[in-house]
Amino acid sequence: MNILINHTSSIPFHKQIEEELRKLIDTGEYDNGKLFPKEVDISNRVGVSRNTVRQAINTLVGEGLLERKKGVGTTVAKRKIGTKLSEWHSFTQEMSAKGIPFKNYLVEHDTVNAEALTAEILNIEEGKEIHRLTRLRGDQTDPFVYFISWFHPRVAFDQEEQFEKPLYDIIEEKFNIVLTKSSEELTAMLADKKLSELLKIEEGAPILFRSRIVSDPGGRVVEINHGYYRADRFTYQIEINK
Repeated sequence: MNILINHTSSIPFHKQIEEELRKLIDTGEYDNGKLFPKEVDISNRVGVSRNTVRQAINTLVGEGLLERKKGVGTTVAKRKIGTKLSEWHSFTQEMSAKGIPFKNYLVEHDTVNAEALTAEILNIEEGKEIHRLTRLRGDQTDPFVYFISWFHPRVAFDQEEQFEKPLYDIIEEKFNIVLTKSSEELTAMLADKKLSELLKIEEGAPILFRSRIVSDPGGRVVEINHGYYRADRFTYQIEINK
């Protein structure tokens, strides 16, 4: 078991251990049901508490990389076959990675009562007060995407929040919620009057609608996001690995 962490680094211990354990999983050494190292052994190896090690392992269990079996121990989960988006980020991170200057044309934050479908997805009572964030974003020339997000009550932004940082960084820093999974659906649609005015396109122009449900390591839904993209300014690329 070759696991090392940097005790002088600003990166939290549980994050460092999490990455080291990912590398250990990728070696294939613990495939075919071989028991994964015990929490106490990892704790002694790297010089941190068992709770810190447990936090890292819980994340990997939530992602489906490890499995816990009562009375047996922890094992590496069997590889699953499927197709998925290669990666996902917040809009800010996507644009920054591409080197595209962007701006917010509109940012509004308020609270609303959860409608039936929203409440069902968030697993809360219908009518419960939740936070909603709407943003109109684009490059220096024109807006090209309109976002609406609804959040689980665990995410309760201050009214003074300016949303200047990437959204998912804010959620992790302020609410200690790490978002690890995004389930998405893409649909073609036509712009109605409201969208045409917001995105500066003709009514009836083509729109790419993306519905995103974002969850934490335990599979609990944290955000429901609807994105309306101008089809003439934005393409959604999907990379599928064999």
